[in-house]
Amino acid sequence: MPKAFVSKTLASGHNAPGAPSAPSSDACPNCGSSHLIRDEIRGEIVCADCGLVVDQSALVSDRGQRGGKEDTGREARGWGPVISPLMPDKGLFSEIGVPTRDFQGNSLSRNTSLKFYHLRKLNHRLRAARTHQRNLVVALGELNRLAGVLGLSREVKESATYIYRRALEHKATRGKKIVALVAASVYAACRQCHVPRTMKEIIAHSKATKIEVGRAYTLLARELKLGLKPVEPRDYLVRFTQDLNLSKEVRAKVLELLEQVEQVYSTSGVLPNGILATIIYIASNLMGEPRSQDRIAAVANVTPVTIRNHYKELLDLLGLPKNLANPQARANLALPGSLPPVEGNATVEGP
Repeated sequence: MPKAFVSKTLASGHNAPGAPSAPSSDACPNCGSSHLIRDEIRGEIVCADCGLVVDQSALVSDRGQRGGKEDTGREARGWGPVISPLMPDKGLFSEIGVPTRDFQGNSLSRNTSLKFYHLRKLNHRLRAARTHQRNLVVALGELNRLAGVLGLSREVKESATYIYRRALEHKATRGKKIVALVAASVYAACRQCHVPRTMKEIIAHSKATKIEVGRAYTLLARELKLGLKPVEPRDYLVRFTQDLNLSKEVRAKVLELLEQVEQVYSTSGVLPNGILATIIYIASNLMGEPRSQDRIAAVANVTPVTIRNHYKELLDLLGLPKNLANPQARANLALPGSLPPVEGNATVEGP
C-alpha cells in the first residue's frame, strides 16, 4: 500500500474504531477508482466500486476507547497492526525487511547487508523458538493451502485456526500428524460455519489418509467438546443445485421431496449427500431438467451406484414409475411434478 495513503489516514484520526473511513485520493490498482474505504475491525482497505481488498494489513487504532486523552494530558495512542489468528504470532511479531538503500537513497554496503541478513535469520529463529510456535508455523501453512484449494472463506479459516489452537493448548496434538489435525479442524470449522463440504472432499486435498483424518476429528470433537450437530441433506442443497445449473423450480421441488422423505426415512448412518443426490435426480427428471446420474454423483462426491440403490427405494416408497427417466413415463403421470401421499415409515440402509 502506498505510504502516502497510510500517513494521510493516520493523520486524520477522525474515524471511530470499527467505522469505515472516508474515501482516499489514492487509486484502486484494479479499476482505478479513488473510492477506498477502511474497515478498522478487519484491518482492511477495500475499493467501494469493484470490491478489491487493496490492503489486508492496515493499521488499527484504539483511539477513542480510552476517552481520547489520558490523565497526563497526552493524547491517547494505540496504533498497531491488526491481530490476525491466521498467523502463528497473530501478526504481532516484528518483520525485518530486505533493504537495499539507506534513508538517503544510497546503496548499502556489503557488511550492512550481511548484518540485516543475520538479523532476519535470528528474528525467524526467535519466532519459532517454542515448540508450539514451530507447530503452528507448519499447521497454519497447511491450513492456508487446504483452505485455498477448497475455496473457503476467511471466516472458516479463522474458525479452523481457533479449533487447532485450542487443540494445541489442550495438548491433544501429541502423537497425531499435523496434516491430519489440520484437515479435521477444517472439516469441523466448515460444519460450525454451515459451509457444505464433505469430509471426503477435504481428504481428497489433504496429505493425510481417511483413517488419520477420521481419528483426528473424533479426537477434536471429544477433547474440545465441539458439540456439532449431524450433517443434514439440506445443508448441501444450494451448492449441489448451483453446481448442476438447475433452476429455482427444481430446487423447490428437491426441498419438497426432501421434506417428504425426512418424514418417512430414518437416515441415521446414511450419507446425507447420497440421499440428496438421489432426490435431485428424481426432481430434475420430474421438472423436465434431467441430469445424468454420473454428473450428479460427481457433484455430490458419491458413486452412481449409491444413487441407483437409493433411487429404487425412493421410487417404490413414493409410488413413482421406475422408468421415470423416460420422457414417455413422465408424460403418463397425471400431474407431472406432483407426488402421491406417502404412508408409513421406512428405514433406509446405506449401499
